[in-house]
Amino acid sequence: MKKLLLLLCTFSSLLFSQTEKQSFGISFSGFVKTDIFYDTRQSVIIREGHFLLYPQNESLDINGNDVNDKSSLNMLSIQTRLNGKITGPDAIGAKTSGVIEGEFFGHSDADINGFRLRHAFVKLDWEKTSLLVGQTWHPMFIAEMFPGVVSFNTGVPFQPFSRNPQIRFTHSLDKLKLIAVAASQRDFSSNGPNGFTSIYLRNSVVPNIHAQVQYSGDDFFGGAGIDYKKITPRLVTTNNIKTDNSVSSLAFTGFVKIYVEPVTFKFQGVYGGNLADQIMLGGYAVKSLDTLTGIEDYTVINCLSVWGEVSVGKNIEYAVFAGYTKTLGADDNIVGAYYARGTNIENVFRVSPRVQFNFNSLRFSTELEYTSAGYGTANNLDKGKIENVKEFTNLRILGAVYLFF
Repeated sequence: MKKLLLLLCTFSSLLFSQTEKQSFGISFSGFVKTDIFYDTRQSVIIREGHFLLYPQNESLDINGNDVNDKSSLNMLSIQTRLNGKITGPDAIGAKTSGVIEGEFFGHSDADINGFRLRHAFVKLDWEKTSLLVGQTWHPMFIAEMFPGVVSFNTGVPFQPFSRNPQIRFTHSLDKLKLIAVAASQRDFSSNGPNGFTSIYLRNSVVPNIHAQVQYSGDDFFGGAGIDYKKITPRLVTTNNIKTDNSVSSLAFTGFVKIYVEPVTFKFQGVYGGNLADQIMLGGYAVKSLDTLTGIEDYTVINCLSVWGEVSVGKNIEYAVFAGYTKTLGADDNIVGAYYARGTNIENVFRVSPRVQFNFNSLRFSTELEYTSAGYGTANNLDKGKIENVKEFTNLRILGAVYLFF
Protein backbone atom coordinates (compact mmCIF):
# COMPACT_ATOMS: atom_id res chain seq x y z
CA MET A 1 0.00 0.00 0.00
CA LYS A 2 2.84 2.38 0.85
CA LYS A 3 4.50 1.61 -2.48
CA LEU A 4 1.22 2.25 -4.29
CA LEU A 5 0.73 5.58 -2.50
CA LEU A 6 4.32 6.55 -3.27
CA LEU A 7 3.81 5.64 -6.93
CA LEU A 8 0.58 7.66 -7.11
CA CYS A 9 2.25 10.67 -5.46
CA THR A 10 5.19 10.45 -7.85
CA PHE A 11 2.87 10.15 -10.88
CA SER A 12 0.74 13.09 -9.68
CA SER A 13 3.85 15.20 -9.14
CA LEU A 14 5.12 14.40 -12.64
CA LEU A 15 1.70 15.10 -14.15
CA PHE A 16 1.43 18.45 -12.34
CA SER A 17 4.97 19.35 -13.36
CA GLN A 18 4.24 18.48 -17.01
CA THR A 19 0.99 20.51 -16.91
CA GLU A 20 2.88 23.46 -15.45
CA LYS A 21 5.58 23.22 -18.10
CA GLN A 22 2.98 23.12 -20.86
CA SER A 23 1.69 26.52 -19.77
CA PHE A 24 4.98 27.98 -20.98
CA GLY A 25 6.27 27.99 -24.53
CA ILE A 26 5.47 29.67 -27.83
CA SER A 27 2.18 30.19 -29.66
CA PHE A 28 2.08 31.19 -33.31
CA SER A 29 -0.25 33.56 -35.11
CA GLY A 30 -0.15 35.80 -38.15
CA PHE A 31 -1.82 36.24 -41.50
CA VAL A 32 -1.54 35.60 -45.21
CA LYS A 33 -2.16 38.76 -47.22
CA THR A 34 -2.20 39.61 -50.92
CA ASP A 35 -2.40 43.22 -52.15
CA ILE A 36 -3.55 44.25 -55.63
CA PHE A 37 -2.96 47.91 -56.45
CA TYR A 38 -3.24 50.32 -59.38
CA ASP A 39 -1.54 53.75 -59.42
CA THR A 40 -2.28 56.61 -61.79
CA ARG A 41 1.26 58.07 -61.49
CA GLN A 42 4.80 56.87 -60.88
CA SER A 43 5.55 57.34 -57.17
CA VAL A 44 8.33 57.22 -54.59
CA ILE A 45 7.98 53.60 -53.49
CA ILE A 46 9.62 50.70 -51.69
CA ARG A 47 9.40 46.99 -52.64
CA GLU A 48 7.97 47.23 -56.15
CA GLY A 49 5.29 49.69 -55.11
CA HIS A 50 4.05 47.85 -52.03
CA PHE A 51 5.09 50.72 -49.72
CA LEU A 52 4.03 54.04 -51.26
CA LEU A 53 5.22 57.39 -49.88
CA TYR A 54 4.13 60.09 -52.38
CA PRO A 55 3.93 60.75 -56.15
CA GLN A 56 7.15 61.52 -58.00
CA ASN A 57 8.14 64.94 -59.25
CA GLU A 58 7.85 65.95 -62.89
CA SER A 59 10.53 64.47 -65.17
CA LEU A 60 10.45 65.85 -68.73
CA ASP A 61 11.86 64.10 -71.77
CA ILE A 62 13.38 65.93 -74.75
CA ASN A 63 9.88 66.54 -76.13
CA GLY A 64 8.59 68.07 -72.89
CA ASN A 65 6.54 65.03 -71.92
CA ASP A 66 6.35 64.05 -68.24
CA VAL A 67 7.87 60.57 -67.97
CA ASN A 68 6.32 60.03 -64.53
CA ASP A 69 2.79 60.64 -65.84
CA LYS A 70 2.30 56.87 -66.28
CA SER A 71 0.05 54.41 -64.45
CA SER A 72 1.13 51.02 -63.07
CA LEU A 73 -0.41 47.80 -61.72
CA ASN A 74 1.00 45.15 -59.40
CA MET A 75 0.07 42.42 -56.92
CA LEU A 76 2.22 41.09 -54.07
CA SER A 77 1.97 38.75 -51.06
CA ILE A 78 5.14 39.87 -49.28
CA GLN A 79 3.31 41.30 -46.25
CA THR A 80 2.42 37.74 -45.15
CA ARG A 81 3.47 37.56 -41.49
CA LEU A 82 4.38 35.11 -38.74
CA ASN A 83 4.28 36.02 -35.04
CA GLY A 84 5.48 33.91 -32.12
CA LYS A 85 4.43 34.91 -28.58
CA ILE A 86 6.59 33.39 -25.87
CA THR A 87 5.63 32.83 -22.24
CA GLY A 88 8.06 31.70 -19.59
CA PRO A 89 8.27 31.06 -15.85
CA ASP A 90 8.57 33.96 -13.42
CA ALA A 91 12.05 35.36 -12.84
CA ILE A 92 13.35 37.95 -10.36
CA GLY A 93 9.77 38.50 -9.24
CA ALA A 94 8.48 39.31 -12.72
CA LYS A 95 6.33 37.57 -15.32
CA THR A 96 8.48 36.87 -18.37
CA SER A 97 7.40 36.96 -22.00
CA GLY A 98 8.79 37.61 -25.43
CA VAL A 99 7.91 38.09 -29.07
CA ILE A 100 9.49 37.05 -32.36
CA GLU A 101 7.85 38.36 -35.53
CA GLY A 102 8.87 38.37 -39.16
CA GLU A 103 7.48 38.79 -42.66
CA PHE A 104 8.52 38.28 -46.28
CA PHE A 105 9.03 41.97 -47.04
CA GLY A 106 12.80 41.60 -47.39
CA HIS A 107 15.59 43.92 -46.26
CA SER A 108 15.81 45.79 -49.57
CA ASP A 109 14.29 45.79 -53.03
CA ALA A 110 16.96 43.28 -54.08
CA ASP A 111 15.86 41.00 -51.21
CA ILE A 112 12.10 41.17 -51.88
CA ASN A 113 10.35 37.97 -50.68
CA GLY A 114 13.17 37.53 -48.14
CA PHE A 115 12.20 36.84 -44.53
CA ARG A 116 13.09 39.79 -42.28
CA LEU A 117 12.89 40.46 -38.56
CA ARG A 118 10.20 42.88 -37.38
CA HIS A 119 10.00 42.38 -33.61
CA ALA A 120 12.24 40.46 -31.21
CA PHE A 121 12.15 41.34 -27.54
CA VAL A 122 12.09 40.08 -23.97
CA LYS A 123 9.67 41.65 -21.50
CA LEU A 124 9.61 41.55 -17.70
CA ASP A 125 6.36 42.55 -15.99
CA TRP A 126 6.14 43.42 -12.31
CA GLU A 127 2.96 44.69 -10.66
CA LYS A 128 3.27 48.31 -11.85
CA THR A 129 6.52 48.31 -13.79
CA SER A 130 7.73 46.63 -16.97
CA LEU A 131 11.07 46.40 -18.74
CA LEU A 132 11.34 45.60 -22.45
CA VAL A 133 14.68 44.83 -24.09
CA GLY A 134 14.85 44.14 -27.82
CA GLN A 135 13.52 45.36 -31.15
CA THR A 136 10.00 46.76 -31.46
CA TRP A 137 8.14 49.92 -32.48
CA HIS A 138 9.83 53.25 -31.83
CA PRO A 139 7.82 55.11 -29.15
CA MET A 140 6.88 57.82 -31.67
CA PHE A 141 4.80 55.08 -33.35
CA ILE A 142 1.88 54.72 -30.94
CA ALA A 143 1.05 51.01 -31.13
CA GLU A 144 -2.26 51.51 -29.30
CA MET A 145 -3.68 53.79 -32.02
CA PHE A 146 -1.81 53.74 -35.33
CA PRO A 147 -3.84 54.24 -38.55
CA GLY A 148 -5.81 51.18 -39.64
CA VAL A 149 -5.35 51.83 -43.36
CA VAL A 150 -5.19 48.91 -45.81
CA SER A 151 -2.02 50.26 -47.46
CA PHE A 152 1.18 48.89 -45.97
CA ASN A 153 2.55 52.44 -45.59
CA THR A 154 0.45 52.70 -42.37
CA GLY A 155 -0.01 56.44 -42.87
CA VAL A 156 3.59 57.29 -43.82
CA PRO A 157 4.90 60.03 -44.23
CA PHE A 158 2.43 61.63 -41.79
CA GLN A 159 2.76 58.88 -39.19
CA PRO A 160 6.19 58.15 -37.62
CA PHE A 161 7.20 54.65 -38.68
CA SER A 162 10.26 52.87 -37.31
CA ARG A 163 11.24 49.74 -35.42
CA ASN A 164 14.34 50.03 -33.25
CA PRO A 165 16.45 47.92 -30.88
CA GLN A 166 15.76 49.53 -27.51
CA ILE A 167 15.49 49.42 -23.75
CA ARG A 168 12.01 50.53 -22.67
CA PHE A 169 10.99 51.20 -19.07
CA THR A 170 7.27 51.65 -18.29
CA HIS A 171 5.74 52.54 -14.91
CA SER A 172 1.97 52.63 -14.29
CA LEU A 173 0.23 55.02 -11.90
CA ASP A 174 -3.44 54.06 -12.00
CA LYS A 175 -4.53 55.29 -15.46
CA LEU A 176 -1.20 56.95 -16.24
CA LYS A 177 1.84 55.35 -17.85
CA LEU A 178 5.31 56.89 -17.74
CA ILE A 179 7.61 55.60 -20.48
CA ALA A 180 11.36 56.08 -20.95
CA VAL A 181 13.26 54.65 -23.92
CA ALA A 182 16.88 54.46 -25.06
CA ALA A 183 17.06 53.22 -28.66
CA SER A 184 19.53 52.48 -31.44
CA GLN A 185 18.87 52.21 -35.18
CA ARG A 186 18.80 49.17 -37.48
CA ASP A 187 16.42 48.92 -40.45
CA PHE A 188 15.27 52.54 -40.12
CA SER A 189 18.21 54.93 -39.95
CA SER A 190 19.31 58.53 -40.43
CA ASN A 191 20.65 59.98 -43.68
CA GLY A 192 24.18 61.27 -44.15
CA PRO A 193 27.30 61.34 -46.35
CA ASN A 194 27.21 57.52 -46.62
CA GLY A 195 23.48 57.32 -47.31
CA PHE A 196 20.96 55.88 -44.86
CA THR A 197 22.85 53.94 -42.18
CA SER A 198 22.94 53.59 -38.39
CA ILE A 199 26.63 54.55 -38.22
CA TYR A 200 25.87 58.24 -37.55
CA LEU A 201 23.90 57.47 -34.37
CA ARG A 202 26.42 54.82 -33.30
CA ASN A 203 29.33 57.25 -33.63
CA SER A 204 27.54 59.86 -31.52
CA VAL A 205 27.79 57.43 -28.54
CA VAL A 206 24.38 58.70 -27.39
CA PRO A 207 21.25 56.59 -27.94
CA ASN A 208 18.02 58.03 -29.28
CA ILE A 209 16.26 59.06 -26.04
CA HIS A 210 12.50 59.33 -25.64
CA ALA A 211 10.15 60.19 -22.76
CA GLN A 212 6.37 59.79 -22.95
CA VAL A 213 3.26 59.95 -20.80
CA GLN A 214 0.02 58.11 -21.64
CA TYR A 215 -3.45 58.24 -20.11
CA SER A 216 -6.00 55.46 -20.59
CA GLY A 217 -9.68 55.77 -19.70
CA ASP A 218 -12.75 53.72 -20.59
CA ASP A 219 -13.34 55.42 -23.93
CA PHE A 220 -10.26 57.63 -24.11
CA PHE A 221 -6.56 57.20 -24.76
CA GLY A 222 -4.07 60.01 -25.15
CA GLY A 223 -0.64 61.31 -24.36
CA ALA A 224 2.45 63.22 -25.40
CA GLY A 225 6.13 62.53 -25.93
CA ILE A 226 9.48 64.21 -26.51
CA ASP A 227 12.31 62.68 -28.54
CA TYR A 228 16.04 63.57 -28.58
CA LYS A 229 18.53 62.40 -31.19
CA LYS A 230 22.21 63.20 -31.75
CA ILE A 231 24.15 61.98 -34.77
CA THR A 232 27.73 62.39 -36.01
CA PRO A 233 27.73 62.52 -39.83
CA ARG A 234 31.51 62.32 -40.39
CA LEU A 235 34.66 61.07 -38.68
CA VAL A 236 36.92 62.52 -41.37
CA THR A 237 36.42 65.40 -43.79
CA THR A 238 36.80 65.29 -47.55
CA ASN A 239 40.20 66.94 -46.93
CA ASN A 240 41.24 63.97 -44.76
CA ILE A 241 41.00 65.87 -41.46
CA LYS A 242 39.53 64.21 -38.38
CA THR A 243 36.20 65.65 -37.24
CA ASP A 244 33.48 64.77 -34.75
CA ASN A 245 30.98 67.58 -35.32
CA SER A 246 27.47 66.41 -34.47
CA VAL A 247 23.91 67.59 -34.95
CA SER A 248 21.21 67.30 -32.28
CA SER A 249 17.45 67.48 -32.78
CA LEU A 250 14.22 67.39 -30.81
CA ALA A 251 10.79 66.13 -31.84
CA PHE A 252 7.44 66.33 -30.07
CA THR A 253 4.24 64.35 -30.49
CA GLY A 254 0.73 64.48 -29.09
CA PHE A 255 -1.98 61.90 -29.71
CA VAL A 256 -5.54 61.00 -28.77
CA LYS A 257 -7.99 58.18 -29.43
CA ILE A 258 -11.67 58.56 -28.53
CA TYR A 259 -14.43 55.97 -28.77
CA VAL A 260 -17.99 57.27 -28.98
CA GLU A 261 -20.11 54.22 -29.78
CA PRO A 262 -20.01 53.14 -32.54
CA VAL A 263 -17.35 55.57 -33.86
CA THR A 264 -13.59 55.64 -33.15
CA PHE A 265 -11.58 58.85 -33.61
CA LYS A 266 -7.77 58.95 -33.79
CA PHE A 267 -5.50 61.99 -34.07
CA GLN A 268 -1.74 62.57 -33.88
CA GLY A 269 0.48 65.57 -34.41
CA VAL A 270 4.27 65.61 -34.79
CA TYR A 271 6.68 68.54 -34.87
CA GLY A 272 10.44 68.21 -35.00
CA GLY A 273 13.69 67.99 -36.87
CA ASN A 274 15.80 65.29 -38.51
CA LEU A 275 12.92 62.80 -38.76
CA ALA A 276 14.12 61.05 -41.93
CA ASP A 277 14.71 57.87 -39.91
CA GLN A 278 10.97 57.87 -39.13
CA ILE A 279 10.25 57.94 -42.91
CA MET A 280 9.05 61.51 -42.56
CA LEU A 281 10.09 64.73 -44.30
CA GLY A 282 13.11 66.65 -43.05
CA GLY A 283 16.65 65.87 -41.93
CA TYR A 284 19.60 68.24 -41.76
CA ALA A 285 21.99 70.17 -44.01
CA VAL A 286 25.39 71.87 -43.99
CA LYS A 287 25.16 75.43 -42.63
CA SER A 288 28.86 76.27 -42.72
CA LEU A 289 31.98 74.83 -44.33
CA ASP A 290 35.65 75.48 -43.64
CA THR A 291 37.14 75.19 -47.12
CA LEU A 292 40.65 74.71 -45.71
CA THR A 293 39.84 71.73 -43.46
CA GLY A 294 36.55 70.55 -44.93
CA ILE A 295 34.93 70.65 -41.45
CA GLU A 296 31.16 71.10 -41.64
CA ASP A 297 28.59 72.48 -39.21
CA TYR A 298 24.98 71.36 -39.56
CA THR A 299 21.48 72.74 -39.22
CA VAL A 300 18.30 70.76 -38.59
CA ILE A 301 15.45 70.75 -41.14
CA ASN A 302 12.07 70.71 -39.37
CA CYS A 303 8.67 69.44 -40.40
CA LEU A 304 5.11 69.50 -39.10
CA SER A 305 2.74 66.59 -39.57
CA VAL A 306 -0.85 65.84 -38.55
CA TRP A 307 -3.15 62.93 -39.30
CA GLY A 308 -6.60 61.81 -38.26
CA GLU A 309 -8.87 58.84 -38.79
CA VAL A 310 -12.55 58.08 -38.24
CA SER A 311 -13.85 54.49 -38.34
CA VAL A 312 -17.15 52.74 -37.63
CA GLY A 313 -18.27 49.11 -37.68
CA LYS A 314 -16.70 45.72 -37.01
CA ASN A 315 -18.03 43.06 -39.39
CA ILE A 316 -18.19 45.76 -42.03
CA GLU A 317 -15.83 48.64 -41.29
CA TYR A 318 -16.15 52.05 -42.94
CA ALA A 319 -13.29 54.47 -42.33
CA VAL A 320 -11.41 57.44 -43.70
CA PHE A 321 -7.84 58.54 -43.07
CA ALA A 322 -6.44 62.02 -43.78
CA GLY A 323 -2.94 63.40 -43.29
CA TYR A 324 -0.93 66.54 -44.02
CA THR A 325 2.79 67.22 -43.61
CA LYS A 326 4.84 70.31 -44.41
CA THR A 327 8.57 71.08 -44.53
CA LEU A 328 9.24 74.13 -42.36
CA GLY A 329 12.82 74.76 -43.42
CA ALA A 330 16.01 74.76 -41.38
CA ASP A 331 17.16 76.70 -38.33
CA ASP A 332 19.86 78.45 -40.40
CA ASN A 333 20.73 79.25 -43.99
CA ILE A 334 22.34 76.41 -45.94
CA VAL A 335 25.65 76.42 -47.82
CA GLY A 336 26.22 72.75 -48.62
CA ALA A 337 24.70 69.30 -48.94
CA TYR A 338 21.27 68.22 -47.74
CA TYR A 339 20.94 64.96 -45.78
CA ALA A 340 17.19 64.59 -45.59
CA ARG A 341 14.10 62.99 -47.09
CA GLY A 342 12.03 64.91 -49.63
CA THR A 343 14.48 67.83 -49.88
CA ASN A 344 12.45 69.40 -52.73
CA ILE A 345 8.99 68.67 -51.24
CA GLU A 346 7.07 71.51 -49.56
CA ASN A 347 4.01 69.51 -48.53
CA VAL A 348 2.22 66.17 -48.84
CA PHE A 349 -1.52 65.61 -48.44
CA ARG A 350 -3.47 62.37 -48.39
CA VAL A 351 -7.06 61.22 -47.95
CA SER A 352 -7.93 57.52 -48.10
CA PRO A 353 -11.42 56.12 -47.49
CA ARG A 354 -11.74 52.34 -47.04
CA VAL A 355 -14.24 49.53 -46.55
CA GLN A 356 -13.35 46.19 -44.95
CA PHE A 357 -15.49 43.04 -44.76
CA ASN A 358 -14.66 40.61 -41.94
CA PHE A 359 -15.84 36.98 -42.00
CA ASN A 360 -14.30 35.33 -38.92
CA SER A 361 -10.63 34.88 -39.91
CA LEU A 362 -11.17 36.06 -43.50
CA ARG A 363 -11.05 39.73 -44.54
CA PHE A 364 -11.64 41.53 -47.83
CA SER A 365 -10.49 45.16 -47.98
CA THR A 366 -10.62 47.95 -50.50
CA GLU A 367 -9.19 51.46 -50.27
CA LEU A 368 -8.85 54.59 -52.40
CA GLU A 369 -5.66 56.49 -51.55
CA TYR A 370 -5.39 59.99 -53.00
CA THR A 371 -1.95 61.56 -52.36
CA SER A 372 -0.61 64.90 -53.58
CA ALA A 373 2.93 66.26 -53.19
CA GLY A 374 4.06 69.84 -53.74
CA TYR A 375 7.52 69.96 -55.36
CA GLY A 376 9.68 73.05 -55.71
CA THR A 377 13.16 74.46 -55.23
CA ALA A 378 14.91 74.90 -51.89
CA ASN A 379 16.14 78.44 -51.26
CA ASN A 380 19.43 78.09 -49.35
CA LEU A 381 19.39 81.81 -48.49
CA ASP A 382 15.98 81.40 -46.84
CA LYS A 383 16.79 78.42 -44.59
CA GLY A 384 16.04 75.88 -47.30
CA LYS A 385 12.36 76.77 -47.61
CA ILE A 386 10.71 75.41 -50.76
CA GLU A 387 9.66 77.92 -53.43
CA ASN A 388 7.79 77.78 -56.76
CA VAL A 389 5.72 74.79 -55.64
CA LYS A 390 3.91 72.62 -58.18
CA GLU A 391 1.49 69.87 -57.12
CA PHE A 392 1.45 66.31 -58.46
CA THR A 393 -1.09 63.66 -57.50
CA ASN A 394 -1.50 59.91 -57.49
CA LEU A 395 -4.65 57.87 -56.97
CA ARG A 396 -4.07 54.35 -55.73
CA ILE A 397 -6.89 51.82 -55.97
CA LEU A 398 -6.09 49.00 -53.57
CA GLY A 399 -7.67 45.65 -52.84
CA ALA A 400 -6.46 43.13 -50.27
CA VAL A 401 -7.36 39.65 -49.04
CA TYR A 402 -6.31 38.44 -45.56
CA LEU A 403 -6.51 35.10 -43.81
CA PHE A 404 -5.67 35.37 -40.11
CA PHE A 405 -4.53 32.41 -38.02
